[in-house]
Amino acid sequence: MTRRSEIGEAIVYPRLSIPGKVVLTVLALFGLLPIYWLASTAFMKRDAVFAIDRPLFPIDPTLENFIGFFQNDALIRNLVNSVIVSTGTALLSVIVAGFMAYSLSKFRYRGRNAIMVMFLIGQLIPGALLLISLYLMLNSAGLLYTYTGLILSFTTFTLPLTVFLLKGIMDGLPDDILEAAKVDGLRSGAILFRIVFPLVVPGLITAAMFAFMRGWSDLLFALTLAGPDKQTLPAGLTQAFIHEGTADWPALMAASLITSLPLAIIFIILQRYFVSGLAAGAVKG
Repeated sequence: MTRRSEIGEAIVYPRLSIPGKVVLTVLALFGLLPIYWLASTAFMKRDAVFAIDRPLFPIDPTLENFIGFFQNDALIRNLVNSVIVSTGTALLSVIVAGFMAYSLSKFRYRGRNAIMVMFLIGQLIPGALLLISLYLMLNSAGLLYTYTGLILSFTTFTLPLTVFLLKGIMDGLPDDILEAAKVDGLRSGAILFRIVFPLVVPGLITAAMFAFMRGWSDLLFALTLAGPDKQTLPAGLTQAFIHEGTADWPALMAASLITSLPLAIIFIILQRYFVSGLAAGAVKG
């Protein structure tokens, strides 16, 4: 039987024929075109961006758009808010999803299937439809315009995906291992932290990445549920560079490039765990 880790390795390092590599290269270049356009615009001056004979590459590249970002105190505050909110969302999502996935995977109790159906339905409902309800609930709890309220909101919408991902991985863990741990005298908490979690590290990292990206890139909740002091970068970029009828595109592209770098770096560093965890969670053992 093919092991899940082998499935992940096959996805990370696929064996492709020459026509397959050509097709994949063309698709990759097509996918990278918006990134190239973003990067080239970020290094241009505003008059060059809107010139009729706009060059394909920046002829006279400038760093003034990047320098302007780091000289903007409001954007730096938005950047710090994004780090706090995204990290908090990732940590809270992994902790809660880990406990819930372990419960749904290894225990049998009344209402278990109903909980799973509720999570599935929650995943199908667009966040915008629940925005007003969430706003009123956070306002009643005194959590509106706070880091805690924003982290709880993002976690609410990341849990269905992270729970199902981790449950799929934990379903593949042999029950014999857990039974042997109980025979050795380990309690449920010790089994979870000393055996289960170490065995599903790729899944935990994948879930954390999903949650971090949700908190990092969200615009709707950041505009609505966070006050001016707690808004994250997407909301800050919108308010700083996009105005009625006009937009400072070079500065916006530079800021977007800076905003995207942390996600790109995290993905490059953890892509091995990400793909392995995704494949393991998608294959039922």
